[in-house]
Amino acid sequence: MKYLLAFILLFSIPICLRAQEQKAAQYLQKIRNNEAELTAFMAQMPKGGDLHHHFSGSIYAEPLLEKAIKLDYYVNLETKAVAKDQAGKPNWKRFSELSSEGSLAGMKNEIIRRWSVKDYYPGFYPSDQLFFESFDKYLPALNEEYAPGMLELKNRAIAENVSYIETMFSPVYSNVNIQDLSTYDSELRSLANLSNKQGVLDLLEIVYSKVLQKESMNQAIIWNNSFIQRLHDSLKIDDERFTMRYQKYVLRFKNPVDLFKDIVISFMAADQSKLIAGVNMVAPEHGENSMKDYRLHMLMFQFCHQKFPRVKYSLHAGELAMGQVAPESLTWHIGEAIHTAKANRIGHGVDIPYEKNSYDLLRYMSKQKIPVEMNLVSNRFILQIKEDKHPIQLYHQFKIPLLISTDDAGVLRTSLTEQYVLLAKSYPFFSYAHIKEMVFNSLDYSFIQEPEVKQKLRQDLEKRFKEFEARIP
Repeated sequence: MKYLLAFILLFSIPICLRAQEQKAAQYLQKIRNNEAELTAFMAQMPKGGDLHHHFSGSIYAEPLLEKAIKLDYYVNLETKAVAKDQAGKPNWKRFSELSSEGSLAGMKNEIIRRWSVKDYYPGFYPSDQLFFESFDKYLPALNEEYAPGMLELKNRAIAENVSYIETMFSPVYSNVNIQDLSTYDSELRSLANLSNKQGVLDLLEIVYSKVLQKESMNQAIIWNNSFIQRLHDSLKIDDERFTMRYQKYVLRFKNPVDLFKDIVISFMAADQSKLIAGVNMVAPEHGENSMKDYRLHMLMFQFCHQKFPRVKYSLHAGELAMGQVAPESLTWHIGEAIHTAKANRIGHGVDIPYEKNSYDLLRYMSKQKIPVEMNLVSNRFILQIKEDKHPIQLYHQFKIPLLISTDDAGVLRTSLTEQYVLLAKSYPFFSYAHIKEMVFNSLDYSFIQEPEVKQKLRQDLEKRFKEFEARIP
């Protein structure tokens, strides 16, 4: 008799779990067109990780403004940028001066509108320009102290059932002087323009050896790693509810040798630190240097991948739209990031329909399980890519792993919850099972280096889903 009971229990538990999941799936179908109900559902649903996440764009404008006011920074009356010291310069005033004049209260909302998409309406300002210009306006206040922003992100993540963030945290800080190597800039560009890939790699080998000889290289790596380690530990970022890891990022608008030096430091830092999970490259993909040097940048990542094969990296690729650049510029960025740079993940990827031999590329991405980080609100605002203009269904049809992420939640005034609401409402072909799979993808395709940490997060996510599905009406 006891064997019969054990047999019944063994098989009834999975059946019960499947029933709970089916109940959740049916409820989602019922509320798909009701945004309030859908928001309540997604807010309570466990969301795993946010893997395409810029720290500098994820802090809301209000606390940054309050910090700038508290520090009594200067503000530019026209652009609404802030700075620590602009004494005597026209069009700049201290916040204390504005306060004494009685004009600060009326200016606050205008500042926030320039630091984020708050109250945005078409015609107010070009959306992509507003987005990319916002960072430099408030960064002096953000960079004054990182701790409040990190705690803001952690507390917000816990509140909306996000257990992991992999954030592009800081650019490379170094005093490595490479002025004597700047003569290689034109030669590297010339070889890249001639599509001489081996020539570029050979020259990078020479530049690499010269960069490593710089006395301050080791100091730069130690400083970048210890800076993150001290901040992470002092704030007790990791706990039973939440985990954070970091990506070093480089700025694609820099000249070749300067950028290459930063890529090398980033790879070396990630190779020596478990907290630095990977490397990324940021700045507008349609920028002048980004477009001119794109192939060269991809070869730099290929080179560093060969030197540091353990280091993971994601690349913004295909964050471009028709009309933003010439049509031919939409046809090759994703392919270069995957085939040449050997990227582990792709961020955005919205111009895949224009990519040369896109079906072959999609099949390759599917076979190699190269995931795409989907940033739905970001793509809508910056690129005007939405509804069926977005290639998310194309990626889905080719069975490419998809990740839902926020990009810059502070500037865009969004959350991971809103991304999932938009996903479920705009793309009904994604079932509850598909959405749940994306949530698990956010941990499975993370760059967490410690297997035990990833396993613990995954087990916790499974437990959270069981509890969530049991609460479904």
